[in-house]
Amino acid sequence: METREVRLEDGDIHILWDDGHRSTYPHRYLRGQCGCAACVDEMSGRRKVGWEDVREDVQALDWMPVGRYAVRFLWSDLHDSGFYPFERLRKLCRCRECLEGEVETG
Repeated sequence: METREVRLEDGDIHILWDDGHRSTYPHRYLRGQCGCAACVDEMSGRRKVGWEDVREDVQALDWMPVGRYAVRFLWSDLHDSGFYPFERLRKLCRCRECLEGEVETG
């Protein structure tokens, strides 16, 4: 699974996947899902920074590919150490289709 297009807009981040699926992520939600060591305790896996800890006005200012398996965002709060593997990013999609599939499969 790969991305075909990543667009940063004022309210959301839009991703078009290679299978044609479109995902929309609010900036704050995605920033709060960062998996870097500053946001998630490496030993316990417990989240140290969640979406509720992120400023409401946070925005992704830029993005870059990480190999052929992930993307990294530069956030307006200057956080940029985390990257989002495509598989995890796709699982974070909250569209109706993905949420219904989550219930069906589990």
